[in-house]
Amino acid sequence: MKPNLKTLVSVVSLAVVSVINVIATTGDYIRPAPRKNLQFPWSPKHSSHPQQVHISLAGDKHMRVTWITDDKSAPSVVNYGMLPGKYNSVAQGESTSYSYLLYSSGKIHHTVIGPLEDDTIYYYQCGREGPEFKFKTPPSQFPITLAVAGDLGQTGWTKSTLDHIDQCIYDVYMLPGDLSYADYIQSRWDTFGELVQPLASARPWMVTQGNHEKEHILLIKKSFASYNARWKMPYEESGSSSNLYYSFDVAGAHIIMLGSYTDYDEFSDQYSWLKADLAKVDREKTPWLLALFHVPWYNSNDAHQGEGDNMMASMEPLLNAAGVDIVLAGHVHAYERSQRVYNGRSDSCGAVHITIGDGGNREGLAHRFKDQQPEWSVFREASFGHGELKIVNSTHAFWSWHRNDNDEPVRSDEVWITTLRSSGCILEESRDLRKLLLQP
Repeated sequence: MKPNLKTLVSVVSLAVVSVINVIATTGDYIRPAPRKNLQFPWSPKHSSHPQQVHISLAGDKHMRVTWITDDKSAPSVVNYGMLPGKYNSVAQGESTSYSYLLYSSGKIHHTVIGPLEDDTIYYYQCGREGPEFKFKTPPSQFPITLAVAGDLGQTGWTKSTLDHIDQCIYDVYMLPGDLSYADYIQSRWDTFGELVQPLASARPWMVTQGNHEKEHILLIKKSFASYNARWKMPYEESGSSSNLYYSFDVAGAHIIMLGSYTDYDEFSDQYSWLKADLAKVDREKTPWLLALFHVPWYNSNDAHQGEGDNMMASMEPLLNAAGVDIVLAGHVHAYERSQRVYNGRSDSCGAVHITIGDGGNREGLAHRFKDQQPEWSVFREASFGHGELKIVNSTHAFWSWHRNDNDEPVRSDEVWITTLRSSGCILEESRDLRKLLLQP
């Protein structure tokens, strides 16, 4: 944070940044022109003023509130209640900070509040001062709506995507990697937090990491230091040892957030955790089972071909045996939806795979798809946009993808999806899962 160092930090950091611009054209739809990076004029704030406020689910009936202050002595306290300006509950949290080259972060506060009522609006204040915020907790039962978009960045198209998400009625936002596109320039994490605060302070944001969160500098900085400090997810609450993979329940859905950029082979901690997590899933309680990660396994775009193959070889048998209904990924800056698929081909007992890395990033769209569309690929288009998954009940969900057509959201793809539990697949797959889970 330290505004007087931003220029110097940017100059030094740019020396280690590699920017990739993907520019191409294809298809019948004439896409609007790219938009520039957003500008964020510096505006002075009191040192204890809460900044970059966002919330995330933190176990059953609890919410984690995260914010940053320049004042290193500011308290990690959240006052909250069900009426504006009347806070009958208070919670004390924890804090952290980090340094990166010449950059020093502010004090990063993480405070878990609860237990909370379902489907209820709460008003809250961070650090006993500053503005009042409000959020709504998700419902405990269907229907529930999940908004999805990956690879956000901080461009004019990012703002368009966020505006469109803000217009829809949703309960939780899920981001399958590549948040800020800070790419070593830490002040971009601050501007990203400022950009998303209006949405991220009002509905829980559940995120996982992408390649742009790595920010690794050999012998100097470990990967994901900034991401882990700023975006703490409920990994401890879900029995994980790493913030890079975790799971959570919302309404009647169990959602698994996996890490494409941490070890995932059968000897890895992530693989062991995934087996243990799947073993706990009760499809009576959570009839829907979803997975999110950054690098897609099914991709007919020319961009990032084969990058998910190793993770797919390791983990797809587990997800398939567990009967995962829908897999959401990012990374490829385009949209694509598959048939139910497994082991490289259509399979009525496989998962629907959706690539939605089209939030608005500065690298641009991945326009070039393979000339021959695979038999498993149903719909594909290189446009920015967002998705909405409305889980209506224990058997049916409605998925829609909304293209950013200039500044208007246009529903361009939609489909009803039935859970595998209602199709008879789970009985056969549960036997396969038991075999996999019993393997050492």
